[in-house]
Amino acid sequence: MIELFLVFLIFGLLGLVLIFMNKLLGPRRTTPIKEQPFECGSPYLQKGINPFPIKFYLVAFIFLLFDIEVVFFFPWALVFKEMKVTALVVMGAYIAVLVVGFVYAWKKGAFEWE
Repeated sequence: MIELFLVFLIFGLLGLVLIFMNKLLGPRRTTPIKEQPFECGSPYLQKGINPFPIKFYLVAFIFLLFDIEVVFFFPWALVFKEMKVTALVVMGAYIAVLVVGFVYAWKKGAFEWE
C-alpha cells in the first residue's frame, strides 16, 4: 500500500515540476498564425477537404471487433485436448454469439458499401 502511495506521490510531483518548468522555460511569444486552429495537417475548415464518410469508420470498427474476437480461438485450440467436450460447448456458445453479432450487423446494412 505504501508503495502505491509513493508511486502516486513521485509521479504527481514529477508532473507538477514539468508543468512548472514548461511555464518557466517555455516560449511566450504568440502570433495570430499560432492562435488559429489547426487540424490534421490542414487549416481549419479549409475548402476542398472532404471528411471520410461514416461508413468507413463503421466498417473499420466491425473489422477490429471481429478480428479481436477471433484471436480468442488460439488459446482455445491450445487447451482443447485437455478440456474435451467442455471446450467444444464453450466455443460453440462463443461462435454463436459471434454469428448473432455478424447477422445483426449484416441486417443493419453495415457491410453495404455505396
